[in-house]
Amino acid sequence: MSKKEKLLSVLSDATKAGGGVHTSTEIAFMLGEKHTPAFTKFLTDCVKNGVLRRVATGIFESTITPPDGSTAIYKIVNKLRGDVFNYISLESQLSYTGDISQIVMDRLTVMTKGRSGIFPTPYGVIEFTHTKKTIETIAPNIYFDSDIKMYRAKTIQALIDLKNCNRNLHMLEA
Repeated sequence: MSKKEKLLSVLSDATKAGGGVHTSTEIAFMLGEKHTPAFTKFLTDCVKNGVLRRVATGIFESTITPPDGSTAIYKIVNKLRGDVFNYISLESQLSYTGDISQIVMDRLTVMTKGRSGIFPTPYGVIEFTHTKKTIETIAPNIYFDSDIKMYRAKTIQALIDLKNCNRNLHMLEA
């Protein structure tokens, strides 16, 4: 079995198990390879050949067995900032709860204890906004959404975040 065939096999198995979005380090581990410059070139070649799709820097998905499109962006969030606390808030959460009439289609707004940043992906733009608030302060106003395996802000927290970030408040429903 070639390295490319083995790659397709492990990515297919991972997608069946609920995965589908992987860092280059995870792919190297699944293949039993070391993450070397040669391995990085192998991944680049797989992207050029259409076997893999780069969804963000250092993050890939299989083109043959892609992840579920309805949850892929949340998986990417967890790969980009999986080492820090994150929760969906601001306009994305207020749209989700119906507190604003606009439907956020191409952007996911995420509060993070990590660095702020904007990441374009095939599933939409992920916007991380840093919060200095302690997790203890935030915890009463968030809940875990098991469908996407991420925390979400309750409406009150999303409104607090919106005001603290000096975001547009005109879209709020009266």
